[in-house]
Amino acid sequence: AIMMAGFGGYKVISVDYRMPPDFPYPAAMDDAMAVWKEVLKSHERHRLAIFGTSTGGAMTLAMVLRAKDEKLPLPAAIAPGTPWSDIDKIGDSYAGNEWVDNVLVTWDGWLGRAARLYANGTSLKNPYISPIYGDFKGFPPTILTSGTRDLFLSNTVRTHRKLRRAGVIADLNVYEGQSHAQYQMNIDAPETKEAFTDIAKFFDRYLKQ
Repeated sequence: AIMMAGFGGYKVISVDYRMPPDFPYPAAMDDAMAVWKEVLKSHERHRLAIFGTSTGGAMTLAMVLRAKDEKLPLPAAIAPGTPWSDIDKIGDSYAGNEWVDNVLVTWDGWLGRAARLYANGTSLKNPYISPIYGDFKGFPPTILTSGTRDLFLSNTVRTHRKLRRAGVIADLNVYEGQSHAQYQMNIDAPETKEAFTDIAKFFDRYLKQ
């Protein structure tokens, strides 16, 4: 949130949503949607974007799905960074980047257990949990970010392709040699500036000033 505000010059609201184990699904989504409804009371949707990374990237996608279902206005653009868009172990990079990604490392550890803990008995294919299984038609313009060593590279690529198939404007930036979400871990890294500047330019293109 700080980097998006700093590099993009935006006013940013960071949602401190409830989390497992005390508050599994749907608590986090309920909190995020409560904030979205409140923001809409005082701001035009054309001046609003939603972004997040990893779980936050998945929640960004799920918020749009839920806003569609609840007949709420959608943001003008979104930026799901390396989204956990399928929290089950599905996708080539779960195998190809296992033990290569030095952040997430492998699904067969805390990551898989965290997925099941969050779902709390709900199907991992529920679109509000794994938004890759939702209907992307009518989504706002979207910019996605990942890295060649990211365990979630396949999640990001699958999301990009599904958005394009649904007729959505969708950009995909993949950084060489980066593991999961490393484009935001060092504010002085050239890739960090590049990633957030690209997102900001994308937002500027679609947000009403």
